[in-house]
Amino acid sequence: MLEGFLEESMLGRAVDRKLVEIQITDLRRFGVGRWRITDDRPFGGGAGMLLKPEPLAAAIDSVRSEESLCLYLTPDGEPFRQQRAVSLSGETHLIMVSGHYEGIDQRIRDSRVDLELSIGDYVLTNGTLPAAVVTDAVVRQIPGVLGEEKSLTQDSFHNSLLGFPQYTRPEEFEGKRVPEVLLSGHHGEIERWRNTQALEKTRERRPDLL
Repeated sequence: MLEGFLEESMLGRAVDRKLVEIQITDLRRFGVGRWRITDDRPFGGGAGMLLKPEPLAAAIDSVRSEESLCLYLTPDGEPFRQQRAVSLSGETHLIMVSGHYEGIDQRIRDSRVDLELSIGDYVLTNGTLPAAVVTDAVVRQIPGVLGEEKSLTQDSFHNSLLGFPQYTRPEEFEGKRVPEVLLSGHHGEIERWRNTQALEKTRERRPDLL
């Protein structure tokens, strides 16, 4: 699921330039018994399966070092926000645990996981896509990855505001013109207009950010 994603665009270039190293660890390598079992029924009953503690512990321990921070992607984790992406980009080594089925054994969460993250209030098939989302958000914060560092300050959620409207050529499209202030060349006025637009959009769509 991750191979193409990690080889394209910004992430692929960051890997090629050795600004970040990404390794995928197959849990099945650490499965139990002849059939390399990685899941089992939960005690107390339930409709789904859980990832077993032994393979997860072995997989995490195989890549963990003193500098590692272990993340578990789960719907009941801390909401993942831009500020967290920025802070994680300063870490030396991140381990991301992708949950499957009904999740993972609580003993792994207690003994191996340092931080639990959720990318939204919904349920996905597994934690691989959330791990990809976190990877993308974190890697783009690493110095040199984007090339033009100013673009980071224009992202949505920078300073807890949504992004401002953006326009490109032509100046008129289907009868709608680009706002005159953006054509003025007056950088101070443009900056004030952008800040106002971002504030108004945030107040309308995400007042909780304010």
